[in-house]
Amino acid sequence: MSDILEARSVTKAFGGLVAVDEVDFTIPEGAIVSLIGPNGAGKTTFFNVIAGLYKPTRGTVHFGGKVISGLPPHQITRYGIARTFQNIRLFQNMTAVENVMVGHHSRMTSSPFDAILRLPRERTEERETEVKARELLEYVGLKGRDGVTAKNLPYGDQRRLELARALAAEPKLLLLDEPTAGMDPNETARMTAFIRRLRDERGITVLLIEHDMKVVMGISERVTVLDHGTKIAEGTPTVVQRDERVIEAYLGRAASAAS
Repeated sequence: MSDILEARSVTKAFGGLVAVDEVDFTIPEGAIVSLIGPNGAGKTTFFNVIAGLYKPTRGTVHFGGKVISGLPPHQITRYGIARTFQNIRLFQNMTAVENVMVGHHSRMTSSPFDAILRLPRERTEERETEVKARELLEYVGLKGRDGVTAKNLPYGDQRRLELARALAAEPKLLLLDEPTAGMDPNETARMTAFIRRLRDERGITVLLIEHDMKVVMGISERVTVLDHGTKIAEGTPTVVQRDERVIEAYLGRAASAAS
């Protein structure tokens, strides 16, 4: 299995604070990989480097054989990387279908000139985008909620809407930042099953940050652990949860024994 993404010696410093320190990291194509660690470990910073929100201080990120580190987020999205956020970032006053349509704009080919003049090509593409958006809403479990304003959706539905918007970008790699945060056990189980479906049905590679160890150990084929910006362990869930450095820095003895 080839690697879809490779990070080489990635470092991100903010002044004198090194948030990510010389991290080497790969994601096999078609895998579900988790990135874990205590608060402040550098997980979200590393996500932001991959997604183009931060330019690495040193090191490179390769995706599909191309160097993407330092590219703007919209170009990285066009290459095939999409993400969700720990804190939901929807357009709260737009409808569900409008939010998903925004996610597809990176794949649209009409020019601003086409849009201003409402030329036939632009109108056709807009209709096709709306159809795809409604299909994605149904796929994530939001059938019939197309016209509901995002801020009026329940929390779990807002999480699913954010996923639909990310999927509208037609990603090859999906970055999920704490996708089950704030969910009850039933919602968490449904989200976990859905993430597995994304890989199995659509062939999407998944990298997730997640604090729920039941989710991590149940869904991941590989787990990477960061602590103070440094990679301290990597391997299968079973190997990682028995690693002394991980137990000391993050899991704790009781959590490791219960897993």
